[in-house]
Amino acid sequence: MLNAIFPRRPPEVAASFHADDTDADIATLAAELMRSRRTVLPKRLGLPGPDAAQQQAMLEAAACAPDHGRLLPWRFVVVPMSARAALGEVFVESLIERDPDATAEQCAQAREKANRAPWLLLLVVDGACGDPAVDLLERVVSAGCAVQNVLLMATAQGFGSALTSGKALSSRYLKRLFGLRERERALCFVSIGTVLSNKPGRVRPDVSDFVSTLGDLPNSQF
Repeated sequence: MLNAIFPRRPPEVAASFHADDTDADIATLAAELMRSRRTVLPKRLGLPGPDAAQQQAMLEAAACAPDHGRLLPWRFVVVPMSARAALGEVFVESLIERDPDATAEQCAQAREKANRAPWLLLLVVDGACGDPAVDLLERVVSAGCAVQNVLLMATAQGFGSALTSGKALSSRYLKRLFGLRERERALCFVSIGTVLSNKPGRVRPDVSDFVSTLGDLPNSQF
């Protein structure tokens, strides 16, 4: 069952799993999996990265995201090692365009960011494909669900992961490198690899910090 799907799951997740799990046990496992997901910065991710089968499992998880109208308004672009040098130059060009006085050290730091995680993807959302009645924000939500599924599958397989953004995502150099169309936007990079070093996870917000009830709000007209 889930043993075959998550062969490298983290110890805290594995400890809660048994072969004769009931639905309630599986729900507990799912909760533990979500709680165990942590952002591990790309500079702390190294080899080995996920193999082809593990990568496929992560991308198949993305396909389970909600998608109003079945538009598939998002896509992932894998950035292989052979393309990292080109991406590094895009980071440098974007930096120099924003700051013509950028130092050689700053340029080197920008270039180095392209070479960190073993497996690197760019998440792109299409703001106009299919039904125009499906708002861009709804498409972005779908993309967010897809990438969260990827992160959870990576966690289940024992890998660390991170989402990173930055001003280079909107640069003309990056759009040209990835062949993005006018209607497409680069949302974030997804970095996945083996955790080389870790830090304590951040404190999660309490449910009461982000949930309210209609009628209890001070400005509500209910």
